[in-house]
Amino acid sequence: MQCARDGVRFSRTFPLARWLCAPRHSSTNLFVGGLSYDTNEAVLKDAFGQHGEIIEAKVICDHVSGRSKGYGFVRFTSETAATTALNEMDGQSLDGRNIRVHYAHRG
Repeated sequence: MQCARDGVRFSRTFPLARWLCAPRHSSTNLFVGGLSYDTNEAVLKDAFGQHGEIIEAKVICDHVSGRSKGYGFVRFTSETAATTALNEMDGQSLDGRNIRVHYAHRG
């Protein structure tokens, strides 16, 4: 089976085809990867808060060591704010690291 995204055709046997062929959707929850191990929730909320009202900013930490795993989530009150933050923050530097921002998907 094949699908098209942005004018490019993908075969379902392509490893990322399931993700690439999935319909796009809006969300208020963003995944933030590539965080510095020193980035905390206050820093994350402050950095993303300039793009809209935030419900929650969460840095995921190891249960044993308490150390950041290098990723987190930011949930906005509106889809518009989340989309703006995604477009503005993806690839930007935060605490000395270039972060990756994507819509978070429940899986």
